[in-house]
Amino acid sequence: MRIDRKRLERSMDDLGRIGETPRGGLTRLALTDDDRRGRDWMVAHMREAGLRVTVDQMGNIFGERAGAEALPPVLMGSHVDSVPTGGKYDGQLGVLCGLETIRALNDHRIRTRRPVTLVIFTNEEGARFQPAMIASGVMAGKIALEDAYNTRDADGIRLADELERIGYLGSEPCVARPFRAYLELHIEQGPILEEEGLSVGVVEGIVAISWSRLTIHGVQDHAGPTPMRIRHDALVAAAQVVTGVRRIAHEIGGDLVTTVGRLTVSPNIVNAIPGKVALSIDMRDPKNETLDRALPLVDRVVRDACEREGVRYELEHYWRVPFTPFAPDVVGAVERAAKASGVRYRRILSGAGHDAQYMAAIGPAGMIFVPSRGGRSHCEEEFTPMDDIENGANTLLLTALELAEQA
Repeated sequence: MRIDRKRLERSMDDLGRIGETPRGGLTRLALTDDDRRGRDWMVAHMREAGLRVTVDQMGNIFGERAGAEALPPVLMGSHVDSVPTGGKYDGQLGVLCGLETIRALNDHRIRTRRPVTLVIFTNEEGARFQPAMIASGVMAGKIALEDAYNTRDADGIRLADELERIGYLGSEPCVARPFRAYLELHIEQGPILEEEGLSVGVVEGIVAISWSRLTIHGVQDHAGPTPMRIRHDALVAAAQVVTGVRRIAHEIGGDLVTTVGRLTVSPNIVNAIPGKVALSIDMRDPKNETLDRALPLVDRVVRDACEREGVRYELEHYWRVPFTPFAPDVVGAVERAAKASGVRYRRILSGAGHDAQYMAAIGPAGMIFVPSRGGRSHCEEEFTPMDDIENGANTLLLTALELAEQA
């Protein structure tokens, strides 16, 4: 049994037009009008496939295909929101392969023992509302519903207000629910599968992640008449933090990666000394202990840089997700499905966060990776060959079928 490749390609093209950028990428930020259109497209096709669609209090969408018995379902999911000028594969490929899995079950008139449910999570990226994976975090009880509702974007707009505006403030409680397994197909977002000529990654777990926010307060002044000896430049201190954060990764070594990805400078004009800078710090490693070691080094880097420039600062380590191992029985089912599909595969860890990270706190979870060309993602050049997508989708189909037939 295999998925319908041409139908999946058509679905990818159709959904990929919603929020398409001039260079062929995707900008579909969470809870924007384009996100609403993407959700509407998915809901229409979920209903067309015979699914019973419901929406919870965080806007998570569930489409259930009934099983022969009233048992906890097999869930398949991902997200349809994107980062600004991102690609057409991150997130939406997972929900489309999940939809195609259900269509294939319909094509072959297979009634599984357990229900099979497609899930679309709200604001996985965290590009508009922080933190990332906020809706699955609420479901897992890791983030309070009211805290999520009161999260604001850069323009001060509340998440709850945008959910209501686009028509996806649902009535179903956003709480943990029983399931046999959660499966998520996703692009690797790294170079390993492509470099090794493999089509599928059997994901064993997700690395630990830490996010911090730093605000540096200097003294805004004129760029011309202000002598260098009396300057307190927030951007100079920030530049030292940027290089210091990168230096931490080199000093600790191993698999630790560190990134300053967002920098907001005020007043951000040619002829003024920057008086305020806000920036983000992202650190990831397979070992929780490595982040425990790295975070105090960030504290020291920030303190020393700000002391040298005579500026003050506020540093908050506001989001931390530990290393997440996936359920061995689900990982084993994915591996058996890859073998049965005849694809070349390997076991692998995820360096990026996914909703599967929070779902693993509720029940058994696992992921399937497909290659990313050049290891690139979160950019318009993001690409996965269709042969690899087909292999990944068939692996998802066989995994879901095996798990949905279990007692």
